[in-house]
Amino acid sequence: MSTSFYTPLDEIPKIHQRAREAYRSGKLKSIAYRKQQIAAVGYLLKDNEQRFIDAYKQDLGRPAHETIFLDFASVYIDVKAAYDNVEKWVKPERAEFHLNFFMMNPRRQADPKGVLLTIAPFNVPTLMLLVPLIGAIAGGNAAVLKPSEHSPSSAVLFAELVPQYLDTDLFHVINGGIRETQQILELRWDHILFTGSSRVGRIVAEAAGRHLTPLTLELGGKNPVVVDPKSDLKLAARRILWGRVCNAGQACLAPEYVLVLESFQDTFIEALKEVHDSFYPEGPKNSDSMCRIVSEAHTARLKRLLDETKGTIVIGGDVDISQRYVAPTVVKDVRRDDALMLEELFGPILAIVPVKDVDEAIELIREMDTPLAVYAFSQDKAFLDKVFSNTESGAAVANDLMINCGIPGLPMGGLGASGYGYYTGKHMFDEFTHIRVSLNNPGWVDKVGFGFRYPPYKPEGLKQLRALYPSLPPRPNGKKEPSRKRWGFLFAVLLVATASIVLTEPGLALLMQLKG
Repeated sequence: MSTSFYTPLDEIPKIHQRAREAYRSGKLKSIAYRKQQIAAVGYLLKDNEQRFIDAYKQDLGRPAHETIFLDFASVYIDVKAAYDNVEKWVKPERAEFHLNFFMMNPRRQADPKGVLLTIAPFNVPTLMLLVPLIGAIAGGNAAVLKPSEHSPSSAVLFAELVPQYLDTDLFHVINGGIRETQQILELRWDHILFTGSSRVGRIVAEAAGRHLTPLTLELGGKNPVVVDPKSDLKLAARRILWGRVCNAGQACLAPEYVLVLESFQDTFIEALKEVHDSFYPEGPKNSDSMCRIVSEAHTARLKRLLDETKGTIVIGGDVDISQRYVAPTVVKDVRRDDALMLEELFGPILAIVPVKDVDEAIELIREMDTPLAVYAFSQDKAFLDKVFSNTESGAAVANDLMINCGIPGLPMGGLGASGYGYYTGKHMFDEFTHIRVSLNNPGWVDKVGFGFRYPPYKPEGLKQLRALYPSLPPRPNGKKEPSRKRWGFLFAVLLVATASIVLTEPGLALLMQLKG
């Protein structure tokens, strides 16, 4: 693979410094400018949709339908959400009313973190570069984007288009491989979002830790599907197989293995065969609807796993390394210690794991690393509740797969081995901002409520101090605690506070706010 599009190593620190200086200039303190840049992200994509479709066709052999569904839709959703709501998101919020402290005007506000770094994967580059960029801009941050070197056509396109559409001081693209990424991680960032494997995620986390940099990790994992024999079989088979073959299985939310009752396994496989034939009537290798694996090395890895499995291949199994092709493949009778269960497959291979009952299915899920999603197919609410309430995951999705990533209001994020932190929508804005608290305490407060804090300490100060904190809830054993009388102190505070409201301009403003 050519490395001619890589960013020179000596340019990387300069790009970092330029972004930091641009952030400190305060240009993004203007909400109007943030909205202008958010809109520009949307038009960067809209004006160049076909170029991105062509780039992903070259990098992944991906059909246009999948590019639009996986990569484009979420970007437009988040552009719209951020553009319409950023004024509301950044507006300072008054703390919950408390009689002892309201006169200090306590507030909280979402402040930008600074310069953000996004390291994106090869499988959904537009989604994982532009959506975090939208969140970074909404939060008032500068940002540097690092596309995957494994999708070079789209990486080159991002490097061309970002400076054409966005502020060239605030927003940058760095291209490169391992050496360039190592150079990037030696620098101090104010937040890092990494999407990729857990192995590389640990490297990024270690680098972030050296600078105490906050980090968002999206690592995927082995997402299970539990199928109730009484579920809608055709629906389950169609959606599960789609989730496994879409983007050739190269999706962090794709189903990795299906847990079915032993007595139901063959019935389920027959339903999968019927769906497979309807998806690819001319055969998957000749179909325009079948994506390719990103590289020959990844294709060879998938072939090795198929060679090592002790399960039985019942659908597909064909691999052509030179063409980066792996057929949609279903393997039955897969056991917990099988090669297909030891790592994330990230390919169009679906393992069918037979179990005795739903309890065994739940136990197997709990033995594995925490996945990004747990899926279950059933029309029985009790069945779904049992699966979801006894497992842990970033998402719990019933009767569908993968689409939760694009639904407005639902944050995308993992748990434990599948990552931590959130992106998409308002939760992404929260992830990329810091809640800064503020208050303005008038001098008269010391005369009635807080003078006890100054030496020399006096006995009556203890009474005032204890009046500041609330009483505890009832004791678990039911024994009643004697109540503390604090009305005199609170009345004095309220009396002086009322005077301040009447006599001071800030107080009048507060009164008007409370009346409104």
